[in-house]
Amino acid sequence: MMIYSTNKHSPNVSFREAVLKGQAPDKGLYMFDKIPLLSQDEIFEFKSLNLKEIAFKILYQFLEEDFQEQILKNIINKALDFPIPTNLITDNNYICYLDKGPTCSFKDVGARMLASFMEHFLIEEDIKIIILTATSGDTGGAVAQAFHDKNNVEVVVLYPKNEISTLQRKQMTTLGDNITAIAINGKFDDCQRFAKSAFADSDLSQLNLTSANSINIGRLLPQAIYYFKSYSDIIEHKNEKVIFSVPSGNFGNLTGGLIAKRMGLPVKRFISAVNENDEFPKYLAKGYYKKVKPSRVCISNAMNVGHPSNLARLIDLYNGHIDEEGNLRINPSIDKIRNEIISYSITDEITKETIIDFNNNFDLLIDPHGAVGWAALLRYQKEFPSEKAIKSINFETADPAKFPEQIIKLTHKHPKIPDSLEIIQQKKETMTSLEIGNYHDFKTYLQKNF
Repeated sequence: MMIYSTNKHSPNVSFREAVLKGQAPDKGLYMFDKIPLLSQDEIFEFKSLNLKEIAFKILYQFLEEDFQEQILKNIINKALDFPIPTNLITDNNYICYLDKGPTCSFKDVGARMLASFMEHFLIEEDIKIIILTATSGDTGGAVAQAFHDKNNVEVVVLYPKNEISTLQRKQMTTLGDNITAIAINGKFDDCQRFAKSAFADSDLSQLNLTSANSINIGRLLPQAIYYFKSYSDIIEHKNEKVIFSVPSGNFGNLTGGLIAKRMGLPVKRFISAVNENDEFPKYLAKGYYKKVKPSRVCISNAMNVGHPSNLARLIDLYNGHIDEEGNLRINPSIDKIRNEIISYSITDEITKETIIDFNNNFDLLIDPHGAVGWAALLRYQKEFPSEKAIKSINFETADPAKFPEQIIKLTHKHPKIPDSLEIIQQKKETMTSLEIGNYHDFKTYLQKNF
């Protein structure tokens, strides 16, 4: 199995090379040249397996040539040391809680797996790398925690100065050591643009830059795991179809689901739930793509993305091509996309109403991102009432305690702070602020400091 660039102008590489490079030299994203298919018997048998066993079954399909069985099992056991429960909320509607990891975010699944992959490869090859990653909220903390104190690794995280919560920031800025957190006076899209430009800049090649957000296939692939796990937790018979409502920002979460479906997971429909950054639902509705620039600021801040990076992979899965600037070079089969994915834009007003209603109806708190997913699911079921009989899974992607101001204001309840978040409350922050608006200044910073 080989891995190619979505831009088709870079040579194919192995999984090891793709993980260590992060982004292809032609600025494309790496994708597997084939996706293995599981039988419905195999998928149904996952009901008798735990999270780590399911993870091995999925990942070994792709990585048999890259890892001995026991080594891959060791990597999984080290990375996925937290639960991923799926709970019934009402009728046929479930929530899969992806916020039980060390940074209370769904990003822990991919970030910790990627850190373990990289650590294995770097020790074998005895080389050093600099991980450069952009974050709109949760990725930075998950990556920083996953790679903190790892040998042969420096981490540089870029985040929009005024668009993340205090706890999200502290998860990056209180670690020190090999972690550098940089506040950019701009948007997430600026952070992402700086990172992508640096990866393709030959002047920085000596730095051995690589990525740890979802543009790195080593972080993306593990996101298919929780689709199989949550599915296995709720289905009762073989080939039973479910609906997934997926809070979507940079679209790594959704792309992981599309990979799972192509592996055989019986998915009736994906609901791509976005906030007011509505470039994708407009694309599905109108047939042409226009990114949102600048991205719109919403309380579901990790989804404040005006041009999702993983759209390159999504379009590629439907035989199209979109470049890094958002230009559709080859139109995909949009009818096939519409058949598998429906997308709704949820306003901040509706997000807030959903948080209030969810608490009133179920005596439970839901974070702003999960609320976007829940609101989109309810809208879908209102539009297609006959599909209420089909089980649905909505992802809770972050702990409500990461957004205390909004939760307290809307519900008058104080969310319980998990131990991992409580620890960082009193820690001292160290950060760098860059008052820059262009790539050249960022490049100069990297050259001077690394």
